[in-house]
Amino acid sequence: MVRYKNRYIAVRVDPVDASEHAHYRLNSSDLYNAVYDKIQQLHGDFGVAATKVGLCAKYCNEMTRVAFIRARHGPHTIVATTLPFINEIAHKRVVIRTLHCGATMLQCHKFLKKYQRKELERTWMIMKPTERIKLEEEIMNIGLTSFKNKSRRN
Repeated sequence: MVRYKNRYIAVRVDPVDASEHAHYRLNSSDLYNAVYDKIQQLHGDFGVAATKVGLCAKYCNEMTRVAFIRARHGPHTIVATTLPFINEIAHKRVVIRTLHCGATMLQCHKFLKKYQRKELERTWMIMKPTERIKLEEEIMNIGLTSFKNKSRRN
């Protein structure tokens, strides 16, 4: 049996409109469809054929709007070059920022913990101590159990 190498791309999805920032919900199927459609538009049938098998939105955090996109090693460059051009997900204007590209889900998880800790420290400067504790519990709730329970497809 052959082992397929994957790449995991960590992205942050920010809504363009400040009014939608509070109630915007990130969904993995909407993210997958937006990436797939943009690959079709930019790279054509070759891009779709190269990325279709391994492309998957593995993890989406609705609170922080951070997501992991899985792609096969090789065609992951097609996915990575497509991400900055995505400006709409589920009929809502967004900006996608690539945070990290890693070889394993565990490495992306480690990066995400460090990244969220830095973001948390930025917001702590303006918050009260009781609000800090509550916010830390909400943001750092990214357990690995959700990654291990998913069955392998593809």
